[in-house]
Amino acid sequence: MIIRIATKDDIDQLIRMRWDFTLEDDLDGTLKNEAYSGFYEECYDFLWKALQSDIWSIWVAEEDGMIVSNIYIELIHKVPRPGRITHPFAYMTNVYTKPDYRGKGIGSKLISKINEWAKENKYEFIIVWPSEDGVNFYEKNGYQHCKEPMENMLCE
Repeated sequence: MIIRIATKDDIDQLIRMRWDFTLEDDLDGTLKNEAYSGFYEECYDFLWKALQSDIWSIWVAEEDGMIVSNIYIELIHKVPRPGRITHPFAYMTNVYTKPDYRGKGIGSKLISKINEWAKENKYEFIIVWPSEDGVNFYEKNGYQHCKEPMENMLCE
């Protein structure tokens, strides 16, 4: 198992995984008529830009040349504050492991590597909004509940 940061050569696999991840949770079939081609173009554009930026880090677990798990990290830079050095924090999203590879510790190895990387880079904290099913996974990997953020839902 190789754990590494994704490259542009991984884009096609990452797009397919994002598609599969989304459809896996589409229990009411809302997305059954969505065209993969339109999604592919939008996601390709996003990933191409993300992989060239210093804002996104997309981590993958690879086995025999196939990506089996991924985690996306976006760095959020805070406004500097007098009296202390301001470090960015990390927003974790799109945490996904292919169904056949779940329960084997792959996601935990991937998140452990990300935690080490974040500490080495002195990021202030990592934040994630887990699904109900994901809470135990994050708790097992050292994450804890914090105060709920506030939101203003502008698009529905």
